[in-house]
Amino acid sequence: MDLGRREFLQLLGAGAVAGMGLGRWAEADAAVAGEVLYDLPRFGNVSLLHLTDSHAQLLPQHFREPSVNLGAGPMKGRLPHLVGEQLLKACQVPPGTPVAHALTHLDFDAAADRYGKSGGFAHLATLVKRLKASRPGALLLDGGDSWQGSATALWTRGQDMVDAARLLGVDVMTGHWEFTLGMERVRELVERQLGPLQFLAHNVKTADFGDPVFDGHTVREINGVRVAIIGQAYPYTPIANPRYLVADWTFGIREQELQKLVDTVRAQGAQLVVLLSHNGMDLDLKLASRVSGIDAILGGHTHDALPLAIEVSNRGGRTVVTNAGCNGKFLGVLDFDVRGGQLRGYRYTLLPVFANLLPADAQMQALIAGVRAPYEARLAEVLAVPEGTLYRRGNFNGTGDQLLLDALLQVQDAQIAFSPGFRWGSTLLAGQPLTREWLLDMTATTYSYATVSEMSGATIKAVLEDVADNLFNPDPYYQQGGDMVRVGGLRYAITPGAGMGQRISDLRLDGQPLDADRLYKVAGWAPVAEEARTAHTRPVWELVEEWLRAQGGRLAAREPNVPAILGALPDPGFAA
Repeated sequence: MDLGRREFLQLLGAGAVAGMGLGRWAEADAAVAGEVLYDLPRFGNVSLLHLTDSHAQLLPQHFREPSVNLGAGPMKGRLPHLVGEQLLKACQVPPGTPVAHALTHLDFDAAADRYGKSGGFAHLATLVKRLKASRPGALLLDGGDSWQGSATALWTRGQDMVDAARLLGVDVMTGHWEFTLGMERVRELVERQLGPLQFLAHNVKTADFGDPVFDGHTVREINGVRVAIIGQAYPYTPIANPRYLVADWTFGIREQELQKLVDTVRAQGAQLVVLLSHNGMDLDLKLASRVSGIDAILGGHTHDALPLAIEVSNRGGRTVVTNAGCNGKFLGVLDFDVRGGQLRGYRYTLLPVFANLLPADAQMQALIAGVRAPYEARLAEVLAVPEGTLYRRGNFNGTGDQLLLDALLQVQDAQIAFSPGFRWGSTLLAGQPLTREWLLDMTATTYSYATVSEMSGATIKAVLEDVADNLFNPDPYYQQGGDMVRVGGLRYAITPGAGMGQRISDLRLDGQPLDADRLYKVAGWAPVAEEARTAHTRPVWELVEEWLRAQGGRLAAREPNVPAILGALPDPGFAA
């Protein structure tokens, strides 16, 4: 549906606070909404456009932002760990506006119906072309997690996204989920398919001699300014994903090596140094305080959509840290003014990509149609119609993962079920058809095997403790995973601020305390252990399809099973 005049005027009121400078258009007609929103005046002489974590979403979709995003240690109550009204207040975004809808979960269903879908590479392509036309020499940087997250990306082994990225005009990228395609396929795509698009990852080395696997940096001259771009892939890929997929490569933060690289490119004449990162925002903020000489970090991994750049002081000056959300919902625009070899100023704008306000680019639309054509019937098959909105995002659970848990419990005849704390996936509004495409949006990985095994109560607690430490360790350098594993059947309590091994308590199954010595039947999916490749061969989506068909076409609303949170509330990162 199109924005009405009233909503458009609301959008204009929110535009200035997000760096869009729209006040002079207050009397404009709604028909020019798209032209106005994306009329971003040029600033300075170097411009970088940034998208990240698109997770192979070529089409416009809904994506509900989290209502729970708790910060650990010194990050408690600080950006990016604010949600809902607290986030809007910190960023000075008026509630009830399209921008507020893009940034938060507030009144999500009604706002999604009012403002329509976001993202889509055809609409993104139109925006990128406009911005590049107004900013000569501008580069488009992709922070990774682009080649995974959809059925077509899985079935084409990332080829659809490589082709789309090239047509979109991506100049430089780094990676994380890209590596789950396996070393051979990643090398094939990087070395033979990317063309002028450069894949950078200074922190990926060979396991035998420590040689670089990929280029670590590139230097581009933009309007007479030498700009060095360094790539930092996700440092914990072999922990968060199966090690066997990258068996010959090592990863890491490599802080000292990064400092040496920054010093080297500076010595070679770089006037502006940018880190294209997939570390996650908390890690980026710490890294910015410890490595000097980086002007800006364009980050990814944690899917944080912030209309503000965060300045971090270090011994060499300051570094600007940004993050551009996920699923193609946003495009970050970072403009620099570099004169006399010195950075004089910058302006950062996070543009929401409203599909209703940006016409689809014809070339990209044709490419997407061609990619999808062989699979349309499989993608469009309706499996059920949900009575409640299905989403994935937040520290503990969402209705979309609850659906997966409920299916696993029943089909696997299990007492307990685990679903990974993945952040990717699209949102399905109540009453919209649940198709195979949406199910694959939630489950499409190269290792989505469904599992069932016996685990002792002590082991179950240890698993939960390990994941909790990955999420809530007060040192960002030790935060090595996604959100908390989603749990079905089992109830428990969590104390985020407690020490390692002390966060999980009061585990109960059917109201009875979990017995540390007893064995329980546990279902799950997407195991990282190598033996799972041969022990479990059925993909999780097949089990879930089987369960969905048994529901008789209608799917009752899901109630997420979430832990009791102890010692952490109230918190501006909690609005559920």
